[in-house]
Amino acid sequence: MTPPDNAFASGDMPMPTLHVSPLSKLAETVAAVRASHLVTLINVGTVVERPASIVEGRHLVLGMSDISAPLDGHVVPAEEHVERFLAFVRGWDRAAPLLIHCWAGISRSTAAAYIAACALGPLRDEDEIATALRSAAPAATPNARLVAIADAMLGREGRMSTAIARIGRGAEAFEGTPFSLHLG
Repeated sequence: MTPPDNAFASGDMPMPTLHVSPLSKLAETVAAVRASHLVTLINVGTVVERPASIVEGRHLVLGMSDISAPLDGHVVPAEEHVERFLAFVRGWDRAAPLLIHCWAGISRSTAAAYIAACALGPLRDEDEIATALRSAAPAATPNARLVAIADAMLGREGRMSTAIARIGRGAEAFEGTPFSLHLG
């Protein structure tokens, strides 16, 4: 995987880019896009080896199951997860890409990429970001609970959830394909 042709805006300042990957392609995607920051959204107890190129303080691990309602034996995504994620994303200097991954690269990670794009682009239209997400990732099915929590925290008044509902469930897939989402 090479960085997209439009990875650089005018001059030599990189355009801020989020990348999403399944766990199985984590190491190769980190290397290909030269990510400096990493977010892992994975079931509690799942071991994820941090790539050596990612400094420990630049790796956020959020333990949660890919569910939208409480279920025995699972950790439902909660406000504390979204708060920690937003703080991490806002602390990212954007000098190099940020990579977000979950187990399959379809639900938790695509929700997080969408949330990051909304948080870092407060004037961007939620539908525009959702459409860009669908275009970049046909299998994306963002976790509705994560999106709803962020929607409330970011004061988007339901527009984030509505936009994600509009794009609907993604194409059937066992695993997503790594993709990028530009912050504009």
